Amino acid sequence: MNLEELFHQHKEQTIEGRYLTLDHIQPLLEQLNTNNQVKIIGKSVLGEPVYSYQIGSGPTRIYLWSQMHGNESTTTKALFDFINVLNSGSEFAQKMLKNFTFYSIPMLNPDGARLYTRENANKVDLNRDSQNLTQPESNILRSVFEAFKPHFCFNLHDQRTIFGAGETGKPATLSFLAPSYNEEREVNENRLKAINVIAGINDVLQQYIPGQVGRFDDSFNINCIGDTFQHLGVPTILFEAGHFPDDYEREITRKFLFFSLVSSFQLISENDLVDNRINDYLNISQNKVVFYDFMWKNIKINYDGIEIITNFVAQYKEELIENKIHFNAYIVEVGDLENYFGHYEYDAKGAGYSDDFGSFPKLNQKADFCLDKNVKFVNGLIKS
Repeated sequence: MNLEELFHQHKEQTIEGRYLTLDHIQPLLEQLNTNNQVKIIGKSVLGEPVYSYQIGSGPTRIYLWSQMHGNESTTTKALFDFINVLNSGSEFAQKMLKNFTFYSIPMLNPDGARLYTRENANKVDLNRDSQNLTQPESNILRSVFEAFKPHFCFNLHDQRTIFGAGETGKPATLSFLAPSYNEEREVNENRLKAINVIAGINDVLQQYIPGQVGRFDDSFNINCIGDTFQHLGVPTILFEAGHFPDDYEREITRKFLFFSLVSSFQLISENDLVDNRINDYLNISQNKVVFYDFMWKNIKINYDGIEIITNFVAQYKEELIENKIHFNAYIVEVGDLENYFGHYEYDAKGAGYSDDFGSFPKLNQKADFCLDKNVKFVNGLIKS
């Protein structure tokens, strides 16, 4: 199967970028609701509808949810791309619908999506509410789990640009986790199923993004939804959409997330899962916090009257302004920064730093400055 071709044929063109709300996906859900496949299964804190979409009649039940964190929209885009495949009438689609019943919640946290926040409207992280179930959105997710009785759970998220695949200097464009089901982080039959699927997905992704797949830390936290569902005996896979170079809108990452969804269901449907791939899983590089969005090296600064050569870094803040996400770069660290990388790196070769306030980069200041007064940077990038 040509995954590139499949993606370009079925990419949902009406949604793109990082800011995705109910306003964007409701028209898609209306189009999909040809035979009562779309339902309102509850309301958010602010009264927004939470929708489900179910398709297929196969014996293996798959439960997927996205935008549990409102500002994590990449997997929502890829989910709709995959839903388009399922509705394509192709031989592959027919096979999927015969083998699986898919139940998806494309946007679990519509309030957070509109506000572009990780938390819901009550400022609760839904991914830390799986035990107390204090929020309406948490209860929706749990009640569907209990009624649908899935064979696999797909927990779909985005991760920040700070993560690398190990310490290789490559970003973790996608990361995965088969969450632990107990404090000892043991591997039982159900967790092993999730591990085997991830190992199979990684085989595929290494053909496209070699060295850019990470494995999340598996410390057990029963308050996290993936750990809870794994603890309850259902193989659960955490998907984390990360950074691909120069892809802050995450349209390239979206494609690789789509590849991962398609590949996982191929593997499960064909039962093409080796009995035990734990070593392959553990050989996936551990996610490490090793990246900043910007790094400037060998900058000359004047610190208390002493000239020194140092490095400094900046990070984007994603700020919602008039229904659009603006990426604004702020200085966050000055120093050696050994073993760290920048998605954008600039070697100043001893050029002197200056900005409107002085000759030293100050923390939390916008990354607007000059080097030797003739190279100007605005919002982190050279102004041409």
